[in-house]
Amino acid sequence: MFLLLKNANLFAPAALGINDILTCGEKIIAIAPDLVVSVPAEIRTIDLRGKTTVPGFIDGHAHLIGGGGEGGFATRTPEVAIGDLIEAGITSICGLLGTDAATRHIASLYAKTKALRTEGLSAWFFTGGYRVPSPTLTGNIGDDVTFLDACIGLKTAISDHRSSQSTVNELARIASQSRIGGMTSGKSGAVVVHLGDGDGHFDPLIGVIENTEIPIGQFIPTHVNRKRALLDAAKDWAKRGGNIDFTTGIDAESDPTGSVKTSAGIAECLADGVPLDRISMTSDGNGSLPDFDKNGKMIGLSVAGFDTVGREFADLVESEKLDIPTALAPITCNPARMLGLDGSKGYLGCGHDADILVLDDALAPETVIARGTVAMIGKERLLRGTFER
Repeated sequence: MFLLLKNANLFAPAALGINDILTCGEKIIAIAPDLVVSVPAEIRTIDLRGKTTVPGFIDGHAHLIGGGGEGGFATRTPEVAIGDLIEAGITSICGLLGTDAATRHIASLYAKTKALRTEGLSAWFFTGGYRVPSPTLTGNIGDDVTFLDACIGLKTAISDHRSSQSTVNELARIASQSRIGGMTSGKSGAVVVHLGDGDGHFDPLIGVIENTEIPIGQFIPTHVNRKRALLDAAKDWAKRGGNIDFTTGIDAESDPTGSVKTSAGIAECLADGVPLDRISMTSDGNGSLPDFDKNGKMIGLSVAGFDTVGREFADLVESEKLDIPTALAPITCNPARMLGLDGSKGYLGCGHDADILVLDDALAPETVIARGTVAMIGKERLLRGTFER
């Protein structure tokens, strides 16, 4: 099946102007102005009439099988539905475990990842969780990354009262296992590091990079905008060559604890000299957003959505006055590089996957093409999950 998109105002994420895009199956096979196509097969043509067209969003941090549980069994959040991702413009997703590794399991996460792939999205997962020793499927972090096709790395947690309070040596050991698994299987072996409210901030990670040979780029520390002091530490980390990930589900406007709105935080980092290519932003979708008092008691709980990714992208352009290519980088080419997916994801170019997002005048998702299939057009969703009505 061929799909021809005419008159796209193309950001790949670099600005390329008005172009046509031709896809075949799951791949982009041609991009040029005024394409004339003659193929001995069915071809569908959609005229985009100059609408802004960008790579599908990459969300590198989501709770595909739910999260939460900090307030008891009734606070376990639900599994993700594919429709929520499509309507948010997300065509590539990475799942992981959160606090709860007792009632949530790596096997279930692997199965959910495979289900999303079957239903039409691109999906991967991270083994591990808050616990050390890390929960795995095979019994070994490196073997999970090596032998499970959808496993691209490890998740762990530091500077949080819910973590296992890992020593620097323990953190280095599990990061090394993920790194070696990635080297063996041709994956990134990236280590997503949940950063909590603790005053230690990046200290355990700094201990690893200063006392071992593990490169700083192996880690993707996340939730860096949860409080002001943590964001300041994140800037220093990024200037040393490290990655930093903002959580779009953190709503600074309603949070009195000093958190920073993602779009404002990214603009601040760029103004302070943080390299753009070190920055990503993710939803933490379907994860719980608990509030704790000074004694560690949970006093409130909400669930993170997925549409916050697109909203923060729009705010980077509309409120922070960044150009579209700069605003796109944290949800396209940057996470693609960090996750080792940049050979196929994060860009619109010949040979790349046909994950294409068309935006309306407010820069909100209007049409979504996932792996070459029209999943939503004119805000009407066509692709539905197995149990979605």
